Amino acid sequence: MSTGAETLDAGRGERPAMVKVWDPLVRLFHWSLVGGFAFAYFTGDEWKDVHIVAGYIVGGLVVFRLLWGLVGPKNARFTSFVRGPSTMLGYLKDALAFRAPRYLGHNPAGAAMIVALLVAIAMIATTGYMMTTDAFWGVEWVEEVHETTVYVTLGLIALHVGGVVMASIEHHENLVSAMFTGKKRAN
Repeated sequence: MSTGAETLDAGRGERPAMVKVWDPLVRLFHWSLVGGFAFAYFTGDEWKDVHIVAGYIVGGLVVFRLLWGLVGPKNARFTSFVRGPSTMLGYLKDALAFRAPRYLGHNPAGAAMIVALLVAIAMIATTGYMMTTDAFWGVEWVEEVHETTVYVTLGLIALHVGGVVMASIEHHENLVSAMFTGKKRAN
């Protein structure tokens, strides 16, 4: 079944079979988190009230993704893609040698990145909330954890984007497009 969204298979002029991988809520979550995090980052020092609202939205998105990771469709569920450290490290070793297997859903390194980003962003949202309470208002360590975790998250984002580019090149597919359309090449 052709939807017109497929790309031509290089050299053969055929359209590869496409399958749905990412459901609309995962895609909406992903791009909303990208926008919300960026907006919160750029308003942090200049526009506090809007920054706080953005923080609540980002925190709500993380809670949604955690719940969706438990009850959502197969490719959204953590049980379908989160693997142990040895599997992830083996995958990274193979990926660096450009011999990693292709996964229809998240690969083990991508899964580890999802977990790391969700934990980091949850820490940012939690410490951000703490800074608005009487108990933690002006407490230096809370502010330091908040700010440090933001910069750690920026590093994770850079690694995530690098991994997406690398996997897209290695497996000859546009993973950014897949996160918009929800579809990937079947094989």
